[in-house]
Amino acid sequence: MPGACIERTVEWVDTDAAGHQHNSAIVRWVEAAEAELFRRLDLPGYFPCAPRVQHVLNYRGKLWFGQRITATVKVQKIGRTSMTFAFEIHGQPHEKSAGGLAAYGTFTTAYVPEGADAAQPWPGHFLRAITGAGAVPA
Repeated sequence: MPGACIERTVEWVDTDAAGHQHNSAIVRWVEAAEAELFRRLDLPGYFPCAPRVQHVLNYRGKLWFGQRITATVKVQKIGRTSMTFAFEIHGQPHEKSAGGLAAYGTFTTAYVPEGADAAQPWPGHFLRAITGAGAVPA
């Protein structure tokens, strides 16, 4: 299944009063990696029709102002109307941290086209781009 990776620097706005990453920064970095994935797949219409329906985030370590991070997102499973992604955030070595896995988890989106009130089956061009084969998911 496809995936994407981005690198960022923890900026001051990404930190909280304790001086390490704010929980919202993890979500923003994951969404930036997700956006990179869908740019690579040439699916610009994904975001307006794929709301999150579940988000699980596990924290393993702190990330500090000025530290470089890598955010990785990978499609884990695609269903008839939903798609689940796995993600990891790794920090590079820093004066306050040895680096390593800082956060990981999953999130699930559903396909809700404009004007629809409920999830619908993923269109064929999404399936072809994501699975490479266009097979109908289980």
